[in-house]
Amino acid sequence: MASAPKRPKAAAGSSARGKGSADPLPAFLAWCGRAGVELSPKVRLSREGAVAGYGMLAAEELEAGEVLVTVPRTALLSQHTSSIQALLQEAQESLQSQSGWVPLLLALLHEYTANNSPWQPYFSLWQDFRSLDHPMFWPEEERTRLLQGTGIPEAVDKDLANIHLEYSSIILPFMESHPNIFDPKLHTLELYKQLVAFVMAYSFQEPLEEEDEDEKGPNPPMMVPVADILNHVANHNANLEYSPQCLRMVTTQPVSKGQEIFNTYGQMANWQLLHMYGFAEPYPGNTNDTADIQMVTVRKAALQRARSEAQQQLVSEQWDFLCQLEMVGEEGAFVLGWDEVLTEEELSVTLKVLCMSEEEFKEYKEQDGWEDDSEEEENSTLSNEALSRLKTPCKQLLYDSMLLTLESYRSDLKAEQDLLNNKEAYEKLSRREQQALHVRYGQKRILHQLLELVR
Repeated sequence: MASAPKRPKAAAGSSARGKGSADPLPAFLAWCGRAGVELSPKVRLSREGAVAGYGMLAAEELEAGEVLVTVPRTALLSQHTSSIQALLQEAQESLQSQSGWVPLLLALLHEYTANNSPWQPYFSLWQDFRSLDHPMFWPEEERTRLLQGTGIPEAVDKDLANIHLEYSSIILPFMESHPNIFDPKLHTLELYKQLVAFVMAYSFQEPLEEEDEDEKGPNPPMMVPVADILNHVANHNANLEYSPQCLRMVTTQPVSKGQEIFNTYGQMANWQLLHMYGFAEPYPGNTNDTADIQMVTVRKAALQRARSEAQQQLVSEQWDFLCQLEMVGEEGAFVLGWDEVLTEEELSVTLKVLCMSEEEFKEYKEQDGWEDDSEEEENSTLSNEALSRLKTPCKQLLYDSMLLTLESYRSDLKAEQDLLNNKEAYEKLSRREQQALHVRYGQKRILHQLLELVR
């Protein structure tokens, strides 16, 4: 299979605002020293040998559990360490948003454009963010043509709507209240959009303590110098650890000299990687890849199977009841992995209810969706093996739903396979076409694998 680069970084040779021609890495490493960031002598940061942009490589053999870099919390770039942190703290109520990112984005807007910002050596690694190639920067026509059926165009539309809303309703009023710090002619919507992509691709969110998970919202994102240089693969060999005083990147397995060290951004499907980070992993590298069946697609398949108006009415009533049980929604999706259904309860219950007779459904509703049948409960766990044992009507409904999902793409699996196997043709594709191909191909492979199981 053809290989593809990971998250793109700006080309060397420019500072944060495009000035100068020297490699920014030495100045950044000097800044790290002043900031108290401790880089292990057993690793080096380099473009050479990295899959994309800068990366971290082993300069010596490494064992599992070795600390690669230690970043004190004072070296993190966040709403709490920015030079305008007092302003952000004072205005925190008015800066609340759906994303929760506005305070960090305001900090970045200021620090990125302030000539005297101590963070300039850090920003110099990214030139002017024009190298970020998230689908949100693609023309709409190209996004639709390459990514239709993957779920990315819909996610981007929501992102762009939220970005415009945040900028107009929160960012602009805040900037107008502080004209000595912000200038809308400099701190534009386009720069804000670029910084949103920067936060998407490079920020970290500290996990909540277990006892806080039910009571608090997620921690705000923050930028972690050096740690954000590591590229991602599903089969990673390092992980970021958090402590009260600092953050540490630590190896999770032995690493040979000269080998690149990879972090993980989490268990992310290729569509999520391309949407948020601007790259996808070539098949079969991403063991976390998934394919989605839109919940409304299963409803559509059930309605198509209904042979009378009465049966269609029953499907509509069953769907409404599933909505009341919060098993389905108009914008939800059932998530299918390589080995199992990740939304197993939702899909299991949905298939079962939509395949019930009128009498069975009436009894089910009277019990408010509860069942005492332990065998049925056991069968609700949908591993791939369990899918093949579904009752025939449920298998047929799932089969029809997957066929409808495959119809939403603009090409079939064989066309994608032929393109990937033809090295010359693949290399003629643009980078965007290659990344989109990896997303589509992985999703279709999963769907076709499951089609065979329930055929």
